[in-house]
Amino acid sequence: MVLATLFVFSIFAAQLVRIQGFDSGSVSQAALKERLGRTVIPAVRGSILDANGTVLASSEERMTISVNQQAVCTYGTGLPTCSADTSTEAVAKAASALSPILGIPANTLVPELSGDLQYRIIAKNVSAGTWRKVQDLDIPGVYVGPNDRSSVRNYPLSTTAASLVGFVTNDQRAGGGIELLENRDLSGSNGEDVYEKGADGTPIPDGQHHLTPAVPGHDVQLTINSNIQWYAQNALAQTVQKTQALSGTVVVQSVKDGKLLAVASYPTFDPNKVGQAKGSLSNLAFTDVFEPGSTGKVVTMAAALAEGKVTPSTPVIIPSELIRGGDDTHFHDAEDHGTEYRTVAGVLAQSSNMGTMLVGETVHSPTMYSYLRKFGFGSVSGSTFPGESPGLLANYKDWNDAQKYTVMFGQGLSVTAIQATSVYQTIANGGVRVTPSLVQAVGDKDGTLVPTAKPASERVIPAHVASELTQMLEGVVSKDGTAPAAQVAGYRVAGKTGTANRAVNGVYTGNGMTASFIGYAPADDPQVVVSVIVQRPIKGTYGGTVAAPVFHDVMTYALQELRIPPTGTKRPSLRLQPATKPVAGQPGVLYDKYPDGTR
Repeated sequence: MVLATLFVFSIFAAQLVRIQGFDSGSVSQAALKERLGRTVIPAVRGSILDANGTVLASSEERMTISVNQQAVCTYGTGLPTCSADTSTEAVAKAASALSPILGIPANTLVPELSGDLQYRIIAKNVSAGTWRKVQDLDIPGVYVGPNDRSSVRNYPLSTTAASLVGFVTNDQRAGGGIELLENRDLSGSNGEDVYEKGADGTPIPDGQHHLTPAVPGHDVQLTINSNIQWYAQNALAQTVQKTQALSGTVVVQSVKDGKLLAVASYPTFDPNKVGQAKGSLSNLAFTDVFEPGSTGKVVTMAAALAEGKVTPSTPVIIPSELIRGGDDTHFHDAEDHGTEYRTVAGVLAQSSNMGTMLVGETVHSPTMYSYLRKFGFGSVSGSTFPGESPGLLANYKDWNDAQKYTVMFGQGLSVTAIQATSVYQTIANGGVRVTPSLVQAVGDKDGTLVPTAKPASERVIPAHVASELTQMLEGVVSKDGTAPAAQVAGYRVAGKTGTANRAVNGVYTGNGMTASFIGYAPADDPQVVVSVIVQRPIKGTYGGTVAAPVFHDVMTYALQELRIPPTGTKRPSLRLQPATKPVAGQPGVLYDKYPDGTR
């Protein structure tokens, strides 16, 4: 019995020694772990800059300043604890020192600094600079707690580039636009503050403390010129309001390198007050699809010219109507007319649907489809902008009898403003399409802006075809074309109007029109392309009267802003009508070979 008792006692003693000795370290560590608090230190988000360094979005750290009233009362006394003889004077002195920095009257601060509370907020939403000034006062008990730091995103240009730049939510989540596109670079890495806390959860002044600093996000520089963006945004807003339109976009693109200089969208919003937004949070130039109408006729012309089926001077006999398709669809031009005689250049200048159909009939559907695809229809532009639509382009095998003709004049397919602009950039650039780009540089770990990779390019049509198209498009802007309002004094301009019925869910009736103009200048040395798309204008209908004047204003400003001088050359004269009246059946003359609709 005695031996058994001694054995049990020895086991107990050994266990006690193990707990008190060998495990004392682990027990201590476990206790410390329970006393540790952790606070995430949010990384300051990188800035978004325009091409010239103008800030489009930036973040600023904000603080909440608190006070331990039991410590403030020692300010300036040299005493370790408060004294009834000096406390009142010390608090008043602290209040007077803080007042001009915080912008709070001293008599308001005195009761906030007086008392026995260890935690009381005295100022919120304080900038880092203001907090540094407070720290320089070295007032005991005035501090910023581990959970009292936040970041505020500012957008200095307000509505100007809102839907392009995007926004961040209150919890610093990217909500669209460049903020979302470049979120990984902009975000940075959060830090962590690990501290020993007391029973009340507040940090112990002399306790253990480990700080892992946050790594700020990288700056992102865009291709956007904020001056052109501002002008385009305002010109667009005025037109949408004046014409009582539903919405609109203006895109300005550099011809040679594909850089997007402005992408305006209206209605817009203020990203500083995104919770009050009434307009679209999306940039409609990337997300809104529409039938391009007559601005799409250049693809038909490009295909026929590139395939050697026509020349700009090829005569075209345009009847009063064309009957095509298995259901005998009757096609007409925008205005009724008798038989007209045009050249291919004249067909484009006068924007004849039927003339374009006669040109398009020289190209087989598979070939036409391939040109539409090469010009960028039916696929995203390559800009990688969040939410960008690829548009709608059915495979030629799925075209119905009418659609094989409507695609020739820009209906029966849908595009975005970015896609439509890219078509004209391609022609202006001698037939070479350059992928539209928005980001030109991203900051590295040292803050140096490093240029992004050069965008991809691809030849779509031969250079001589692009040159012929440019001369034809100059005719559109002449006094004999549909858009003399697009002329820019001192510069040669090439472009095309568009007026198309708006299709909503495949239905045209009652949805209004899309009025557009897309062009570039100087036509003899193209540098800038501008597209203007206005959706469902009520006061005004045609691209030549609604969109062309906006093009004129934006292009004029862009040329001045970019310091592009007039070339001083004269527009070559292309015949819009044949020199002699063409006769159906003559070699090289386009005419209605199927008057009864039978092919």
